[in-house]
This record gives sequence, structure tokens and C-alpha cells, in this order.
Amino acid sequence: MDKKVLVAYATKYGATAEIAAKIGEVLSQAGVSAHVMPVDQVTDPGSYGAVILGSAVYIGRWRREAARFLKANEKQLSACPVWFFSSGPTGKGDPVELANGWRFPKSLQSIADRIGPREIALFHGVIDVDKVKSFDKWMIQKVGASTDDSRDWETIASWAESVAAELKKNS
Repeated sequence: MDKKVLVAYATKYGATAEIAAKIGEVLSQAGVSAHVMPVDQVTDPGSYGAVILGSAVYIGRWRREAARFLKANEKQLSACPVWFFSSGPTGKGDPVELANGWRFPKSLQSIADRIGPREIALFHGVIDVDKVKSFDKWMIQKVGASTDDSRDWETIASWAESVAAELKKNS
């Protein structure tokens, strides 16, 4: 692929940034030029050949800055190949099952439908209780969330490899 791929993300405590960095690393290893950055630092998503957009998930919602980015750049995102990912559920098992079938925020689904992403992935997340704020600690206890690092790096890498393969096939 001639143009760079944007891997843009929104994170609260850094775990989603680490997932985005891994995706960028895998793309680069596959020969796809990737630019990884927070959504609030992206100035022109239309200058990229493809976009991978991800966000941390809290109470079924993407981070505010990711939702804002999606809404503000819908037209540009509709014009190129796009993939979405979310990081959220912790614990063992399939992340979609752990999230009771949730894959993408309902409040943003109509925008996603118009953009037509190639795929929407949901990855396990991580909760580092040493980093979270008191309200978040209360929420974690209330819902009984696992406080381990549940991220499956092999699954994330495999997903990124499949994205790279599709990008290279269509370039």
C-alpha cells in the first residue's frame, strides 16, 4: 500500500494506546506503513489510505474524543477502507460474550453503518487498579469486573495481520 495507514485511538489509562501500538507494529512488520496516534492529534484522516479507529469502552460507550472524531470525520472515513476496534471486557472467555453481545456503541451505530467498516473487533482490556480513579474503582467493584490484564496479544496480532493482508491485496 502506497499511502500510510492511520491507527487512531482514544484511551483513558493507556491500555488502548498499547493495543494500537501493537496493531501499528504488526502492520509495519507486514510491510504496511502505519502512523499510530491519539484521535485528538489527528488533523487530516483523509490524507491516509486506510484508517483503523479504536477506543476504550466504559459502560458500553466509546471515549468521548473517539466518538467526536467519528462524527466529525464521517465523510472522510466513508471514502477509504476503515476498521474499528474496542477494548473493554476483562476476564476469561470470548470478549463479545463477556460484553453480552456488545460490539459497538449503539449511539454511534448509524454512523458506523454509513461508513461501512470492513470489520469491528472487540478485544479484551485491562484494569490496573493502581491507575484508576476512585469512581472507576467503585464501578469495578460494583460490576465485579476482573482486574487482570486480559488482553490477548496473539488475537490482536492475528487481527492486525488480517488487516495488513487485506490492505496489501487491495493495493
